[in-house]
Amino acid sequence: MPRHIIERHLAFYLLLPLLASCSALPRYSPSLATPQGAKSNSRKPNQAGLSYVVFGRRYHILSHATGYHKRGIASWYGPNFHGKLTSSGAPYNMYAMSAANKVLPLYTWVKVTNLKNGKSAVVQINDRGPFVDNRIIDLSYAAAKAIGMARAGTALVEIQALTPPSREPPVGLARRIRQATPVPIRPHPRLYVQLGAFAKRINAEQLQARLLLNQVGRIKISPMRDGKHRLYRVLIGPLGGVDAIDTLTARLKRMGYDKTAIIIR
Repeated sequence: MPRHIIERHLAFYLLLPLLASCSALPRYSPSLATPQGAKSNSRKPNQAGLSYVVFGRRYHILSHATGYHKRGIASWYGPNFHGKLTSSGAPYNMYAMSAANKVLPLYTWVKVTNLKNGKSAVVQINDRGPFVDNRIIDLSYAAAKAIGMARAGTALVEIQALTPPSREPPVGLARRIRQATPVPIRPHPRLYVQLGAFAKRINAEQLQARLLLNQVGRIKISPMRDGKHRLYRVLIGPLGGVDAIDTLTARLKRMGYDKTAIIIR
């Protein structure tokens, strides 16, 4: 059984006590996933601009999807969840072009491109997740198959938001798809784990020195521009693939570094 299915299956049993009393609510509603003692800051936790807590971590829903453009690791979910309610309240259909995301407003339409083969699909965000480290989107089976990642289980992808949230495909969606930024194919992309980005290089060097003592791999400081500001990112890599990323981030988490990001070049 693929790892991502096992992880979601485990999450289901962790939430059983809550589901038993809230069976009519969405399967992955943040109100169900919020641990006791922590609450969403709204009675409508799927609403744009608000936040929710899952497994002790708070996620902030973006106030809008305009300009959302991100690279990361995609996974998919299928038969075990077919027919169960999503966070939008609609039943999950593994044969529909849909997906789960932690921060995009529900009903946002996005273009997802597999960076290794160039295949893309347009999906609607109608669920929350995946609540697994290093994953930025959970595709339906149909979407995963469309971009050629159903067999592998994961893929390196680029996500581009196409439209404001809309329950039905909006007028002009085809035009927006054509106007989306072309994504170059990279059969062998370089993968890094980012541990921080600092305005002062000395702070990046101090983190680099601490990491060198733990022999976690090749560590580099990479300058970048963020608008008018210059930042110094601390990166580990390049890494060999998704499995190497998962192994490294698990080790970093045990060391206390639980806020990491995936960089794909």
